[in-house]
Amino acid sequence: MATRKKPGDDGGDTGVVTETKKQEKLAKPPLYKVLFHNDNYTTMEFVVAVLRDVFHKSEADSVAIMLNVHRNGLGVAGVYTFEVAETKINKTHALAKEHEFPLKLTMEPEEL
Repeated sequence: MATRKKPGDDGGDTGVVTETKKQEKLAKPPLYKVLFHNDNYTTMEFVVAVLRDVFHKSEADSVAIMLNVHRNGLGVAGVYTFEVAETKINKTHALAKEHEFPLKLTMEPEEL
């Protein structure tokens, strides 16, 4: 025997059509290395202070990075998103100018 549906009995179907949204995968932002360049005028103490205050490195890490820059002419202070790297470079350049040092920092894309 067949059961008859009562008026308004739709078996739980609300009549609303739903569509599953595709999950968008967010790509990680590109990262940039902040590079310190050696010069003959900026003091080692100033470089260490900048690495501690601007880049939030420990005293030991700051000294190691500074010595690497001093010995090799170039050293990586850290790897950041573009905006963070740019901000740290601008802040460091402003501090260097304030203290009359020609310290130069640049950034380059990190290779994967």
